[in-house]
Amino acid sequence: MSAGSQEEAPGSGPTVLRILLGAQLRRLREAKTITREDAGWEIRASGSKISRMELGRVSFKERDVADLLTLYGVNDKAEREALLVLARQANNPGWWQQFSDILPGWFQSYLGLEAAASLLRTYEVQFVPGLLQTPDYARAVIMLGHAGVTPEEMDRRVELRRQRQQILDRPDAPQLWAVIDEAVLRRPIGGVEVMKAQIEFLIEASKKPNVRLQIIPFHAGGHAAAGGPFAILRFPEPELPDVVYVEQLTSAIYLDKREDVDQYAMAMERVCIDAEAPNHTPEILGKLLHEVGRPA
Repeated sequence: MSAGSQEEAPGSGPTVLRILLGAQLRRLREAKTITREDAGWEIRASGSKISRMELGRVSFKERDVADLLTLYGVNDKAEREALLVLARQANNPGWWQQFSDILPGWFQSYLGLEAAASLLRTYEVQFVPGLLQTPDYARAVIMLGHAGVTPEEMDRRVELRRQRQQILDRPDAPQLWAVIDEAVLRRPIGGVEVMKAQIEFLIEASKKPNVRLQIIPFHAGGHAAAGGPFAILRFPEPELPDVVYVEQLTSAIYLDKREDVDQYAMAMERVCIDAEAPNHTPEILGKLLHEVGRPA
């Protein structure tokens, strides 16, 4: 799936590698009862820098990792080398780095998590999920938030979305479980023809073995996640907790504390119950396809 100069192992992009390395460093530090401040002093940095390293939110200097390993008493040559190799791999750019000029940093973090996830659960109330958008629909959505962009930038933003979608066709493709409010499919983004093509695309996507698509009909009334869209990501590495992603207008929130994730997981379970069963989705979409463009 990589389109950049560096190849990534499937499911182990740099974002997750940084998180894994950070977790290893935290365990080593805590085993020696060393404070973040003392660890920071060792690498000429602050305790908050150590915190960001342990959360995988910054890149790693190999020299800093080596100094920390010495401080933590890691003297075994093989163990040190394995962690230093992990540090080097974690600094490799992700495929999305070629789009860094049009991507905010907070969304680059999401792309790293998305590329490494084994299960993506998403709930949408306004737009079709990005991983299931046609190019024309994506173009119309992007135009809503970036009016006035040049044709060249628009093409790059659409291409970025297309490259994101390639994860669904990888040999180790993640499972995508999307729940969409009926309003998403009634809203004529891009016009009638664009919406028809988008619904046809969803019908085909819903037949993929790794895609589960549910629709919450209007007659379901209010439901548990009415507050807004969100996604829950799960990873193949057992050391990594689930992450909840909540996008805002100019930023995003990432939640990985157990109590927060559990709340969102319960909300997701309830919207799945409120939604029509996945095996009804092709029939529902087929009816909507014939209704698009008709007078209300």
